[in-house]
Amino acid sequence: MKKIAFVSPECVACGCCVKVCPKGAITVPKGIRAEVNEQLCIGCTRCAKVCPAQVITMIAREDMYEKAQAVV
Repeated sequence: MKKIAFVSPECVACGCCVKVCPKGAITVPKGIRAEVNEQLCIGCTRCAKVCPAQVITMIAREDMYEKAQAVV
C-alpha cells in the first residue's frame, strides 16, 4: 500500500520537512502550516522523522482525502 505524508493542523511551520524532502513535495505557504503535494510525495518518511513537533504521519494514499476533509 502506497503511503503519503499527512501534516496535522498543529504544525508550527518550522520548515524542517521542506529541507529534507527529496522531491520538493512539501511547502509552507504563508508560513502557516506545511502542505504536502500528493503528486510529488513518494512516501519516503524523511519529513516525519525530522519533524520536531511530531505532527507528520504517513497514511495510505486512499485515506488522504478523508483526512484532509476532517482538517478543513
